[in-house]
Amino acid sequence: MPTIRDVAERAGVSKSLASLALRGDPGVSEARRATVRQAAEDLGYRTDRVARALAGTRSGMVGVLLNDLRNPWFVDLLAGLTASLDGAGLAPVLADSATTRQIGRSAVEQLRSQRVDAVVVVGTTEDADALRDTVRAGVPVLLAGTWDPDDLGADVVVNDDESGASAATRHLLDLGHRRLAHLSGPGRVGDLRATGFTRTAGTDARVVPGGMSEESGYAVARRLLEGPDRPTAVLAYNDLSAIGVLSAAHDLGLDVPGDVSVVGYDNTHLAAIRHLSLTSVDNGTFAIGVQSGRFVAERAAGTGGPPRVHRVAATLQVRGTTAPPPP
Repeated sequence: MPTIRDVAERAGVSKSLASLALRGDPGVSEARRATVRQAAEDLGYRTDRVARALAGTRSGMVGVLLNDLRNPWFVDLLAGLTASLDGAGLAPVLADSATTRQIGRSAVEQLRSQRVDAVVVVGTTEDADALRDTVRAGVPVLLAGTWDPDDLGADVVVNDDESGASAATRHLLDLGHRRLAHLSGPGRVGDLRATGFTRTAGTDARVVPGGMSEESGYAVARRLLEGPDRPTAVLAYNDLSAIGVLSAAHDLGLDVPGDVSVVGYDNTHLAAIRHLSLTSVDNGTFAIGVQSGRFVAERAAGTGGPPRVHRVAATLQVRGTTAPPPP
């Protein structure tokens, strides 16, 4: 099996530089990094991550804490994150916090047992205490697509949620809607989207907790759309809850968008399905993943400095679920 020394000789660099390049150290130039990686690929060299972890050095692995693998938003972000980590010579290790809680285990402790170099928290999580312990242990943590927990002193990469919700609400107002409702979601992200909605629609507009799932969106929308003062337009917290709104409208005999317009958030692949054609806010999920990978690679390599916040701009993707209100 080829060794790191073989890679260094083929690339014409020192053994230490070859090791730094393969670990994604930000101090190595892109040209040298590319040369070393090409040499490793030509020789069929593979880093022994387990041996490196047991030796007490960097493992080359990054823990990725997910809350619900059923949500396609996580998949889109993970695609960008994985591409960025791979470019830095790092490998993701996934843990689903919802699943591990069901069997009485901590997803964060599971990741730390793998001796990961850093942890990326994707979306909301209930493992705040374990994450605080992780930071105190000297393992960098990055928040991707979430602000919570906000007391970690961690890097944050998020969508501009307030402006995204505001753009969606302005679209509905420009169509002529005046009876608007927002199905809000959890955490600070949910608060920011609700703020963007109310600041644009007015404080009299209805905000009701709608959850993150299709089931919760359906249950809330069913009650919301049954009354005589039902809204003519609904902005959901995400695409999954928006699909719940579409189902509730269908079961009540309401036409979308003839009787009620519906807007989702995240612009996942579900929104583009022709049968749904859901108007949705594109929050740059892939870009959030890519930037998260860059930040966490720098932290894993030992880069210091104060916590950083990077916001990705939101855009509205208009499709077939929004139209002017009924007469």
